[in-house]
Amino acid sequence: MSLLDPAQRTARGLALQAEVTGQPPPGPATLLEESWRDFVYAEVWNRPGLDRRSRYLISLASAAMSNGSAAILDGYVRGALAGKELTLGELREAALHLAVYGGWSRATELDLAITRVADALGLAPVALAPIRGEPWDPTVRHAEGSRNFTDVMTFAGPPPVTPYFDAGILNFVFAEMWCRPGLDQRSRRWITLVGVAESAAVIPIRSHIYAAMASGNCPAEEMQEFVLQYAIHAGWPKGSVIQGAVLEMAQRVAAGLPFEN
Repeated sequence: MSLLDPAQRTARGLALQAEVTGQPPPGPATLLEESWRDFVYAEVWNRPGLDRRSRYLISLASAAMSNGSAAILDGYVRGALAGKELTLGELREAALHLAVYGGWSRATELDLAITRVADALGLAPVALAPIRGEPWDPTVRHAEGSRNFTDVMTFAGPPPVTPYFDAGILNFVFAEMWCRPGLDQRSRRWITLVGVAESAAVIPIRSHIYAAMASGNCPAEEMQEFVLQYAIHAGWPKGSVIQGAVLEMAQRVAAGLPFEN
């Protein structure tokens, strides 16, 4: 049986940490900092089952949702920009999308990190599509929201019988957020999955995990990697809950079964 060399793992961790955070890391001063280098970066970020862009989106959303330190968020933002995995405009869209599923308060932490890093790098502000730039017909917007819900979730949306379903879900989340041009649907999936995972709400967790796979945006193998990447910031107990939902919904999608609450 061949043995793994801890020195090689440490060297790999240092290299990955520098890549992911966009700057040479300081030497670890504590056991926790050592585990970031030797496990989080050397092993998890080095895994082949998920592309680097997706890992950034998952980690950015997870760090913001778990009240991660400014240094962690800033490092992810800086690394994503330095590695050209995400543009400044895409990062701004990611913060906005996170607000929907994680709350405006948590998303503000990500938005502030983006501003700090952009200012430090001397980046000019980017022109983004406004939330709503033109007058609209409420009936048309409602119809668009219903269509977009079905497109994103792969099943029909709820009847608009309450302000939450009508003004919130259909008229804003699906009529405005999911159809914005600044971020592709696959990227929005990862942010959404983190938000619903942190909510501990059973139906949103199961429905969005199902939709991510049924839509073809996130294959089952990548969803398994998502659970590991998410658990770094959320913790293993929360990761266990999401792992169970992924296994259940993957079987349902593979069998061609529709989503059921």
